[in-house]
Amino acid sequence: QVLVVESGGGLVQPGGSLRLSCQASGFTFGNYAMGWVRQAPGKGQEWVSAISRYGTTTYYADSVKGRFTISRDNAKNTLYLQLNSLKTEDTAMYFCAKHRLTITNIEEARRLYEYNYWGRGTQVTVSS
Repeated sequence: QVLVVESGGGLVQPGGSLRLSCQASGFTFGNYAMGWVRQAPGKGQEWVSAISRYGTTTYYADSVKGRFTISRDNAKNTLYLQLNSLKTEDTAMYFCAKHRLTITNIEEARRLYEYNYWGRGTQVTVSS
């Protein structure tokens, strides 16, 4: 059974930082690209970031580029998202997702329909 479970969300002030984690199980983690998607209250899903299966290539939405860093530890079956310089508009539920394949470009990384397993999310709230 494929499972991805997020953790690390919380309440943080603007300008603060958080580190999200995603523990994966039930599949060969290192064979697939992984990504993060967020959904703010009353809004649709927004792709945030993705990482190739070996972690050698990373992709970011323009809204988070330079502030967020995605990484993975294939030995631990864990995906991470470091969130720095947080803004109130980063408030959202953050979901970890397994990509259906490997990815070779940002267009493939952005396709939400290519992510075939999703976690339940971890809430990030940025507020003073």
